Amino acid sequence: MTRKLLTGNAAAAWGARLAKVDYIPAFPITPQTEIIEDLSIWIDNKKMDARMVTLESEHSMITAAGSAATSGVRVFTSTSSQGLVYGMEMLYTVAGWRTPFVMVNVSRGLSSPITLESDHNDILAARDTGFLQIHCASCQEITDSVLMAYRLAEHEDIRLPAIVNQDGFYLSFTREPVDLPDADKAAAFVGEFDPENLQFKGSAPLSQAMAVLGGGPYSYFRYEVHLAAQRALSVYHDIADEFADTFGRRYDIIDAYQMDDAEYVFVMMGSFATRAHDAVDSLRNAGWKVGLARLRLFRPFPGEKIAQLLKGRRAVAVIDQNISMGMGGILHSEVATALSCMKDAPALLASYIGGLGGRNISQQEFFEIINEIKQASDKAEPLPPRLLYTRQELSEIRNLQAIARAEHMEIKQAEKKRNEAGQTETRPAETGSK
Repeated sequence: MTRKLLTGNAAAAWGARLAKVDYIPAFPITPQTEIIEDLSIWIDNKKMDARMVTLESEHSMITAAGSAATSGVRVFTSTSSQGLVYGMEMLYTVAGWRTPFVMVNVSRGLSSPITLESDHNDILAARDTGFLQIHCASCQEITDSVLMAYRLAEHEDIRLPAIVNQDGFYLSFTREPVDLPDADKAAAFVGEFDPENLQFKGSAPLSQAMAVLGGGPYSYFRYEVHLAAQRALSVYHDIADEFADTFGRRYDIIDAYQMDDAEYVFVMMGSFATRAHDAVDSLRNAGWKVGLARLRLFRPFPGEKIAQLLKGRRAVAVIDQNISMGMGGILHSEVATALSCMKDAPALLASYIGGLGGRNISQQEFFEIINEIKQASDKAEPLPPRLLYTRQELSEIRNLQAIARAEHMEIKQAEKKRNEAGQTETRPAETGSK
């Protein structure tokens, strides 16, 4: 095992290298480009025995990934933000093909307006495609999760593509110590890719195609994808056990921190959960019984596990780094569904939306959240959804809007004066009637 100081992007590239991938279809987009840059350098320097091809778009890239996987090779690719949604059509398609490969998504807020920083609307837009989803909170997790994702995706009871998600900038360009597994141990853990019936050889011609089906057969095959995804819950547990035995690091489906006696709980995903982790420590020191439940596996959704973990708590705050327009936080709605038939559900399940476009969530805001949900649960009153946003931020936005309105008025007035001057210069002399 070798310790290196790596960015999240470099950690993802190392995961692909240690998995001994064969084919890498690629298309650059900020902030994931460093991943394919590292891989291309290794391939050029003969440190990786793989083929990389740059396609003309993410749509073609995902198509190539799925097609290559059907030929029996191990495939890796990566994208971000607008690139993921640009290829959305093919996400559904290749999952329906039941072709296992791994894609790293470097989360970035979707336009418009445009941002280069992270939130989860891009990755959660893919939640219904059939791709499995693993969400990481550290650079170490990224490398390890890529290895685990291949085991999960290629398992004979699953055979679905998987996305390993990391937060743009906060992880992608942040250097952290990463313990890289020994190459031989990593290769042994991942194993050889057994394509089963997914293979294409010139020496053994085989016709494979997707048929146009009626409602009955279509329903059967779509539900088969759903059942395969659900099986990933039990398979993941076995893979996590083996990974812990092999490398000494354990990754449960839900990372439960200080949950044994917690009365109040944060529920989150991604790297911003590390800030909640620090807030839990501070609140514990102040005498509050607070815990954190961080979901690593979002698809399939671990509904039973999160319900059991939250059972009997006084109040729960789900902090979404996303927003479903017209509905609210996506993670909150999934947790609410999981708790809907539970007898001993938390007295309060509150929704907070924060971190959009990479906006910071301060320690003070975590403290305020706990104070709010305690007061609401004590009074048995519901809490409306909240956007984490300070008065100072609102004042700054209002000032910018006022400046923009003033500039707009100046432009309109200047344009009016120019038009009036032009009309005076070109107006013909008036003539009386004869």
